Parts: sequence; C-alpha cells; structure tokens
Amino acid sequence: MKNVPEDQQQMIMEMLEKDPALFEKIAKEMQAELKSNGNNQMAAATKVLPKYQKEIMAVMSPEMKEKLMKMQMGAQGQFNPNGSIRR
Repeated sequence: MKNVPEDQQQMIMEMLEKDPALFEKIAKEMQAELKSNGNNQMAAATKVLPKYQKEIMAVMSPEMKEKLMKMQMGAQGQFNPNGSIRR
C-alpha cells in the first residue's frame, strides 16, 4: 500500500479492523482467481469484489462512504463520454 494515499490507507485499515474475516475470505478468493486467470489482478478483482459489495459497504463508516463518493465523482469528471481524458 506504499503508493496509496494516506487517507485511503486509513480507510482500508479501518475496514480491515471492523471485519477481518470478510477481507480474509475476499483475499483467499482473489488468490484462487489469480491462479486460475494467469495472475491478472484486475480480472480477479472485477470477478470477486462485486460479490462482496454489500458487505464491504456495511463495514464502511458514513465518512468513508462520503469519501468514496467524492473519489468516484472526481474520477468521472476526468473523462469524456467517449472515454477520452478531459484536459
């Protein structure tokens, strides 16, 4: 997590502390998926994480949910509808 911004690191650590069993289950499933798809992390995450979206959102505090929404809105504002990057 060395390249992850500090506020996001804190958010991740809080979620891990609230429900370590959930994230252990996700990690095991991700590892199995990585082995089966040739270590493609994005493909593994795309397949595994949506299954746990409700559980992940449940362990997030209201403040974390607000930060996540702001991050998503900021990312959406960087792209044009055709997928090109706004300048």
